[in-house]
Amino acid sequence: MLIYREQLQPSLSDFGILIPIYDSTVTETFKSLIKDPRLGPTRERWHIRDYPIDVTKEDLLRVHSPDYVERLYSNELETELLKTFELLDFEGNYYRYDPSKAKYPLVKLFDRLIDGVAGTCACCREALVSGFCYTFTGGYHHAKYDTGDGFCVMNDLVIAARRMQAEDKAQNIWIVDIDAHKGDGTAPLCAGDPSIRTLSIHMADGWPLDRDPYLPDGSLHPSFVPSDVDIPIASGEEADYVSRLDEGLQRMEAFGIPDLAIVVGGADPYEKDGLPSTAPLNLTLRQLDERDHLVYRRLHELGIPQAWVKSGGYGAHVWEVFSQFLLWVLPERLGLS
Repeated sequence: MLIYREQLQPSLSDFGILIPIYDSTVTETFKSLIKDPRLGPTRERWHIRDYPIDVTKEDLLRVHSPDYVERLYSNELETELLKTFELLDFEGNYYRYDPSKAKYPLVKLFDRLIDGVAGTCACCREALVSGFCYTFTGGYHHAKYDTGDGFCVMNDLVIAARRMQAEDKAQNIWIVDIDAHKGDGTAPLCAGDPSIRTLSIHMADGWPLDRDPYLPDGSLHPSFVPSDVDIPIASGEEADYVSRLDEGLQRMEAFGIPDLAIVVGGADPYEKDGLPSTAPLNLTLRQLDERDHLVYRRLHELGIPQAWVKSGGYGAHVWEVFSQFLLWVLPERLGLS
C-alpha cells in the first residue's frame, strides 16, 4: 500500500540541480513508519519495494504532443530539462544549477522521471486492487501537452489515468489536486473529456497564475484553463481551506462516482515549506492533517479506490506532513488503529 524504492530518492543534487528538494522528504517519513510500534513489525504487509518500469513512448503519446515526445527522446532532451527545471536565467547563465557538483549527466534525470511515472501507474493498479495506495513518486501536474513546466517534464497523473483506461482497469477517474499550486497542466490535458474530472485547490495568487492569461496569438494560456472544480485560496483565507475543500468534493460528486481517484497530495501548502513561490499559502500541520483526513474519508465513504502521489514539498520540514498522514492511514487500512 506504500510504494517506496529505497534506491530512488527525490533530491536532484546528483544532477547538479540546487532546488530545495531533499531526500529527507521520504527518508524521514519512512523512518517514522518503521519506528512506529504498529507499522514496524508489519512492514511486509504495507511496503511495496518494487514495481515494473514499463512506461513507453506510447504512454506519453496518449497525453503529450508527438513533437514534444520526440524532443524528449532526442538530443534536445537537455534543452527541455534546462527549461522545465528553470536552470537558466534570462541571460542564459546557470541558475540553481552547478554541473561541477553533478554525479550524473543532466539527461540521466529522464530515467528517474520515467521511473516516477511508472510508480504512479503502479500505485493506481494497486489502489484498484486493495482500495488504497500511496507512492513517493510522481505528482508532475504542471507538464502540459507540448511542453514541460514547473519542474514537471511529463504529466504522470494523466499518463497513469490514460494507462488505466487503455488497460480497461478504470474508465472514469477523478484527479484531486491538493498541492499549493494549481494543477495547470492536468486541467487543460483533461478539458472537455468527462471521463477524467479534475479538482484543484490552490493559491489564488502567485505562480503559475502570475503570467499573462493570454498567449501572443490571443489564445488562453494553458495555466488558465479551468479545472472542473477550482478552489483558489487567497492569503489570509487559510481558516476556510478545509471547509471550501469539503464543498469542492461535494461538487465533484455531481459528476458521478468514478472508478478511481488520483490524489495529488502536495505538502507545499505547509507554513514551513521552503519554496518561495508557496509563500502565499500557509497551512499549519493540523490544518494539513484535517485536509488529508477529509479527502481520504470522503473517497472511502464513497467507495472510490484512491491512489495518492506525494507531489510537491520543499525544504527540511515537509516530511512532517507526509509522515502524519501515513502514520494514521496505514494503521487504518491494516486494522491496527
